Amino acid sequence: MRRRLRQVSSLRTTFTVSFAAVAAAVTVLVGFLSYDAAARLVRVDQQTVFAEVVQDLRDQVRERSLEPSDFASSDPDHDGPLDDIIRPSRTDVQVLGPKGAIVDHGVPPLPVYSHDRAISDDAKAGRLEQHKDVDVAGDRYRLATVSLGGGRGAVQVAQQFSDTEDLLRTLQRRTVILVGAVVIAAGLFGWWLARRITRRLVRLAGAAEDVARTGRLGIQVPVTGHDEVARLGRSFDRMLGRLAQSEEDQRRLVQDAGHELRTPLTSLRTNISMLRRIDELPPDAREELVADLALESRELTDLVNELVALAAGQSDTEPVRRLDLAELAEDVATVARRRTAREITVRATGDTTVDGRTSALQRAVSNLVENAAKFDRGGTAPIEVVLTGPVARYAGADRPGDPGTPAASVVHLGAIGSGSRHGLVRVEVRDRGPGIGDDDLMRVFDRFYRAADARSLPGSGLGLSIVREVSTAHGGDPFAYPRKGGGTVIGFTVEAAYDPS
Repeated sequence: MRRRLRQVSSLRTTFTVSFAAVAAAVTVLVGFLSYDAAARLVRVDQQTVFAEVVQDLRDQVRERSLEPSDFASSDPDHDGPLDDIIRPSRTDVQVLGPKGAIVDHGVPPLPVYSHDRAISDDAKAGRLEQHKDVDVAGDRYRLATVSLGGGRGAVQVAQQFSDTEDLLRTLQRRTVILVGAVVIAAGLFGWWLARRITRRLVRLAGAAEDVARTGRLGIQVPVTGHDEVARLGRSFDRMLGRLAQSEEDQRRLVQDAGHELRTPLTSLRTNISMLRRIDELPPDAREELVADLALESRELTDLVNELVALAAGQSDTEPVRRLDLAELAEDVATVARRRTAREITVRATGDTTVDGRTSALQRAVSNLVENAAKFDRGGTAPIEVVLTGPVARYAGADRPGDPGTPAASVVHLGAIGSGSRHGLVRVEVRDRGPGIGDDDLMRVFDRFYRAADARSLPGSGLGLSIVREVSTAHGGDPFAYPRKGGGTVIGFTVEAAYDPS
C-alpha cells in the first residue's frame, strides 16, 4: 500500500510540478517581455521628449540673438522662451552667464562642469554639451547645456529620469509578484487537476493489486468517463472478465474430465484385478475380459485425446489461412469412408472459402461425420455433407431448417444475431439415424453430455462440444434439428472469407 501511494504521489507530483513549471515558464516569459516592452517605451518616450526640447532650444538660439535675461523665470507674462521649454517636458532649466556664472538657478540647482563653462563662452550659438547621468539632490538627471553664442552664456536643460526608473522598478516588483501568484495558482490548479486525473488511476491500480493479492478475477473495476483512462478501465474490466471465463472453463473442464475419467478407470481397475485370476476363468470369460480391456483402453484413449483437443482449441496457436471448406469436407469424407465403410456424399453450393485454422475446422467436420456414422450404425442411406455459402446470419427460430421442421426444434448456439460483414458458410451433416429428442437437442453441444439412448455407445460426449468451440472461434455458431423423414441435421456456420474486390 505504501509503495502504491508513493507511486501515485510521484505521478501526482510529476503532474503538479510539470503543470506549474510550464505555467511558470510561460508567465515569466510573458511578464519579462511585457515589462521589457513597457520599459523600452517609457524610456524611449522620455528620451525623445528631452531630445525634442533640446533641439527646439538650439533652434531658438540660432534663429534669434537671445540674452540670459530672456530665460528669466520671473517673466510675468509667461510668454518667453523659458516657458516654451518647460511646458511640454516639465524640465528643470538653469541659465548661465559668461564664464559659466549662474544667472538664474534651476529648481533644484544644476551642477556646472568645466565643459558647461566652456560652452557658455562659446562664440557660436547652439553648441551642445550633454551629460547622460548626473546626480542632482539625490536624483538622477540627464543634462544638456546649449550655448547662446557670442560668449553671452548658456542655458542648461535637465530631465529627471530617476522617477521614471522608480516607476519601472515598481512595475517590475508588481510583475514579479504577479508571476509568483500565477505560479502558485498554477501549482494548486495542477495539483487539483493531477488529483482528478490520477484518482481513477488509483482506483484502477487498487483493483489490479487486489486481483494480484487475492487471485479473485470477479472484482468490479470502477469505470467513469469516456477518455483514455476510462478506455483503459473498460479494457481492464473486459480482460478480467475473459480471464474469469477462462478460469471457469478450465475448472469445469477439469471437473467434468475427472468425473468422466472415473468410470473407465474404475472399470479398468476391476478388470485388471480379474487378471490375477485369469487362469481360473473359462476361455469365454477370458476372451470377454480381454475384449473389455481393449474397449475401455480405446475409450480412455479417445477421451484423453478429445480432452487434449478441447483444451488446445481454447488457446490454439495454429495460423489462420484461406481455405475451401468444400475441399476440406471432401478430404474428411474420404477418410471416413475408409474407416466406416459407409457411403458419404459431399455437395457444395456457392463460394465456401473461409479464413480459418485448417486442423480445427477439419476436426469439427470429422466429428460431425463420425457422430452421424456412430448413431446411424447399420444404416444404408448415405451420410450427406452439404455446404452452402455465403448465407446471411439469422437469429433464433428464424433461421432456416429442414422444410417442414417445427421452428422450436431448431437449436442454434453461439453469437446469436451478432451479424457478419461477409456472410457465413454453412456446413450440414445429414443422417437417417434414430434422431435426437427435443429435450436432448437443447444440450447436445454441452461437454460430456450424452443422450440416454447414446450412453451404451462408445464416445466421450466431447465431439459436438469441440464443434461448438471451433464454430464460435470462427465467427459462427452450431445448430441441430430433426430431419424430415427421420434422422438429424447437425452442423455449424463459419464466417466467410472477405474479398475486398
